[in-house]
Amino acid sequence: MRIYQIDPTKDSRWDALVREHPNASIFHSVGWLQALKGTYGYDPVAFTTSPPTGDLKNGVVFCRVRSWLTGSRLVSLPFSDHCEPLCDSPEDLAFLIRYLQTALEHQNWKYLEIRSLSHLSSISDADGSRPALHYFLHVLDIRRDLEQVFRGLDKDSVQRRIQRAAKANLIEQTGTSEELLRKFYRLFVLTRGRHQLPPIPYRWFQNLIHCQGDAVEIRVAHQGSQPIAAILTLNFRNTLYYKYGASDKRYNNLGATPWLLWNALANAKSAGATAFDLGRTEEDNPGLLAFKDHWVRHPRILSYWRFPNTSGLDSPDGWRLKLAKQVFSFMPARLLTFTGRLIYRHIG
Repeated sequence: MRIYQIDPTKDSRWDALVREHPNASIFHSVGWLQALKGTYGYDPVAFTTSPPTGDLKNGVVFCRVRSWLTGSRLVSLPFSDHCEPLCDSPEDLAFLIRYLQTALEHQNWKYLEIRSLSHLSSISDADGSRPALHYFLHVLDIRRDLEQVFRGLDKDSVQRRIQRAAKANLIEQTGTSEELLRKFYRLFVLTRGRHQLPPIPYRWFQNLIHCQGDAVEIRVAHQGSQPIAAILTLNFRNTLYYKYGASDKRYNNLGATPWLLWNALANAKSAGATAFDLGRTEEDNPGLLAFKDHWVRHPRILSYWRFPNTSGLDSPDGWRLKLAKQVFSFMPARLLTFTGRLIYRHIG
């Protein structure tokens, strides 16, 4: 068996594999990879056992992250909640990973990271690797009747807040216009500032809209003419992905964010969606974890596997970021935004 490299943004077979494979997600899509490359300069690469002359039957996609600050590495994929290897055969996947482990020694990469929803212990046991990072993943099953889905949500923290927002006569705008993106981003900068974090670059959202097209939707809630909350979601096949949210905390009592999420869910369900992926949540983020637990009571454990294994503290979003947050807390919004443009390519 041989290993082949392809550029998934140029090889049309990758798009065909993503359209057909049951484990593919929005994060495998060509548009997502193009947005990562256009914003952060990462080089997407996929490894497969399929020869160039035949159909693509499997593949594991990575981005080459080159950073003088956090080191060079292969990540599948940066800024992506999860990215399942598209391999039906455990033997093929094991062969691919072992090949890449050997290649690391010659490419000066610190490690390769796979953000898989599956359990990779059968592959990692041979070299003693273990998950380096753990998260919670909340995915809501929306195959039931919409009223049944609503009744399954937490009564106090979700249902009543949605009803409160509906009675508050909030106005909702949806789309991907530049005006709507600016409203979203102003709220996003406010929210990241509250969390003592630089905002993701504005260019990322522009590239995401340009590369993903109709798959992206921004929703902004207004009280009168005042934007008070916003979300950005993506659609892929039968799944709605909630990726980014923001709000003006002065209006949190109106329940605008749950209302926007519910509207997005109802709209996606009417278009045939059967799952609502609310994304990953860090173990040490109790506020966000509680918010998502009110939508999905039993989240999955999401593990990020590193070969070779390195401590979670060695992660680019580990101790360095925790230390930097003390500095970020003193930065004005404009400087924080500028900092985000500089550092995020090192964090993916």
